[in-house]
Amino acid sequence: MKRNNILVLSALCAMPMITLAQVHDTITPPNANLGEIVISGQYSPQSINKAVNNVTVLNRQRLENLGAVTLADALNQVMNISILPNAGTGKSSVKMFGLDAQYFTILIDNVPMISDEGFGNNTDLTQINLDDIEQVEIVEGAMGVDYGANAVTGIINIITKKNNIHDWNVNFFTQEETVGKEYDWKNKGKHIQGLTLGHNINDNLYASVSYTHNDFKGWYNDRKGHTYYGDEDKRGHEWLPKNQNNVKALLNYHHKSYRVFYKFEYFDERMKDYSKTFDMNENPVFETIDPIAKDRLVNTKRWANILNTSGKLYDLLRFDLSFTYQKQERDVDFYRYRIKYDEKFDRSSYKSESREVFFSRGTFSDFIKWERAKFQVGYEVSQSKGYSVMSESLGEKPTSKSLGSYDFYASSEIDVLPNFMIRPGYRLMTSSTFDSQHAMSLMLKYVLPNNYEVRATVGTSPRLPNYEELYTYFVDVNHDLQGNPNLNPEKGKTFFLNLKKAFEINEDFEFNTNITGRYLNVKDKIDQIQIIDPDGLKFKYENVNRYRNVGVTFLNQLRWKTLDVGLGFTYSGSAQQIYGAPGDTDKFLYTPEVTANVSYKLPSTGTTFSLYYKYNGEEYRYKMETDMFGEYYIKGKQESYSWMDLSIRQPFFKNMLFATLGVRNMFDVLSLKTTTSSGTAHSDGGATQSLGYGRSFFVKLQYKLGF
Repeated sequence: MKRNNILVLSALCAMPMITLAQVHDTITPPNANLGEIVISGQYSPQSINKAVNNVTVLNRQRLENLGAVTLADALNQVMNISILPNAGTGKSSVKMFGLDAQYFTILIDNVPMISDEGFGNNTDLTQINLDDIEQVEIVEGAMGVDYGANAVTGIINIITKKNNIHDWNVNFFTQEETVGKEYDWKNKGKHIQGLTLGHNINDNLYASVSYTHNDFKGWYNDRKGHTYYGDEDKRGHEWLPKNQNNVKALLNYHHKSYRVFYKFEYFDERMKDYSKTFDMNENPVFETIDPIAKDRLVNTKRWANILNTSGKLYDLLRFDLSFTYQKQERDVDFYRYRIKYDEKFDRSSYKSESREVFFSRGTFSDFIKWERAKFQVGYEVSQSKGYSVMSESLGEKPTSKSLGSYDFYASSEIDVLPNFMIRPGYRLMTSSTFDSQHAMSLMLKYVLPNNYEVRATVGTSPRLPNYEELYTYFVDVNHDLQGNPNLNPEKGKTFFLNLKKAFEINEDFEFNTNITGRYLNVKDKIDQIQIIDPDGLKFKYENVNRYRNVGVTFLNQLRWKTLDVGLGFTYSGSAQQIYGAPGDTDKFLYTPEVTANVSYKLPSTGTTFSLYYKYNGEEYRYKMETDMFGEYYIKGKQESYSWMDLSIRQPFFKNMLFATLGVRNMFDVLSLKTTTSSGTAHSDGGATQSLGYGRSFFVKLQYKLGF
């Protein structure tokens, strides 16, 4: 096997290769233009119409129109992406093509971002603030060659601001937002403030510092908060409150083709988990009560240091090197709360998560001068260690685990004919835990007459088992769930076929249209399986399943003067092989999705009106049910829903002051009925999946000063 690996690597390294981002073409959002610069998967920054791969860009204008504060706000209207909020944990994750955040990589300036459950994946989107963001780039499809493991369904690359045209710039904003119908200045709603200061120290050196405070007071719904101790079951919150503080700093130096920048970030989040139950502690002798609840405070802290240098080394080559040290910890503070007297006692705490990572990524290109081909080689090195406590009831000291990974990749772009090019790419992934893994990619592009573009891409990426799947040990009188350190990485593969055409009638009118077909296949998918044991019911993780997704996406975007209109449609099917289930459960179940957006700017006043709409059709999934006759499998359903956001943005005082008014979730969606989880099919109305806290209104005031 090792000999075969060496032969494959040698053969592919001898080929001309290029970094390939496996993705279908997507239309740029409202207010974008074809001169927009993109970073993801490129040898060097390219305009979006000349980019090696095709990228969906959420530019700064769109983020402002949405009133987006966190990445969850920005992605909620993107096709093929679903945001999954969790009212119990306060987190929001992302799902693409039916697969969760373990299969999706989030990066900042091409560097993966640490989270309390992974590095680049399983990221809580509400913990990523957009105050210093230039744009968000989304690439769909297996990105294993460019970004390594866990980029099975795609990547999100967040590009930060690194310069300013003014010597000094000040950007301050404050945003007030209702949480459903709930709002007041102190105990309800969302209260957000941000301040950024930037200074061009000289012609080559720029520095900035920013601070963002996001105070989410939670969603009460019909509950009455942590001070309630009445007879009804009304204590606590429906959605947990949390308070975030985020500090960032940047120092950027550039001279001709050379640039080096250093970024620092500190993030602190405190989530208050008030128990919905409490002990009344009645004293019949004195006819008094002393209600006491068991509450907890969850504190997440993140530190990130990123150093990047890029440029040309004389005429020898172009380089781009990144180095980062990141750390994230989560502390849980337990206490008993005497409700009547606002008193905390019997406090105890422990560290439930701790992870730290050193990571370096380097790319080298233009070292061979050949008119018909470009070349790139690169490396990634990652050293991580940490632990995760699955349950505070275990009472055992957590064991720290380490993982080292060492990747090499090579790629090229070959112009076979004037209108035909190929792009092969290969990555070898080695680690201290798993056997060597491989990622490959191939892209074919042919430009037809009248500038019709046809693209075919195929790419692969593994998904590494996570900490829980490898090292869980949750054994007591009621449970026996154990991880499996012998798990193999899952194997993901995607294929896209795309036809794209851009029409430019004149400088005032542009129309873009494309249609894309896709196929995704994940083999050796990890699942919990039941183990037959005479001592009782046991579970463990094994590579036993398969997941497939097929779909067709049709996207159109029209720009006429200051009017932008977009319309998109996706029809996709998913098939999930379930361990032990009959073969007929592994078949495709289909669902539609529609997106639409309209943006119009009044030339006379500069007022921008924006409307975003997304329809998510019914989703189906096979699941197991049990009754007195045994086990059987049925098809469960999650109901459809529509989500619409509206905003009006008005500049004042020569574009120094901006006011934005907006409505989120105009259709007042709270939750979805679903029977896709086991045990819900015969319950009253099935279970529910939380999706939002209702129709909300926001107002944002933003002051920009440059001098």
